[in-house]
Amino acid sequence: MVVSPNGSGSDHVDIDQLGLSEGMVVQELGWDDDVDQDLRDEVMDAIDAELVEDAVEAVDVVLLWHRDDDSDVADALVDALRDLSRTGWIWLLTPKIGRPGYVDPADINDGVNTSGLVLTTGVDVSHDWQAHKVVRPRNTRR
Repeated sequence: MVVSPNGSGSDHVDIDQLGLSEGMVVQELGWDDDVDQDLRDEVMDAIDAELVEDAVEAVDVVLLWHRDDDSDVADALVDALRDLSRTGWIWLLTPKIGRPGYVDPADINDGVNTSGLVLTTGVDVSHDWQAHKVVRPRNTRR
């Protein structure tokens, strides 16, 4: 385990699990003092760029830090879609069980379904945070 400057522990994550590569544009939403700085650093190393907050063009991936006392999961996901490319995905990062801000899995599922998205993969990304990959449905009719 690596200890980050803010004192929170961070297990080393295989960043490849997040599907990130050099040149990707990654937007970060929901940042606060409790996020895992080591994970953020690994993401920036993988994409060889800074994370963006306000996107000027479509982004490849959104890192969405979300806690129980934040807005509704569905609202946060809809907001995350605003700058996301058609082929992009969202990593919904939530505190693990027993950690402050833990989000009940039922709330995550409800939020994903309400927003019209699909929950695909879950990954433990650090000592305190887990990531849920959220994508647009493959066959959407308009």
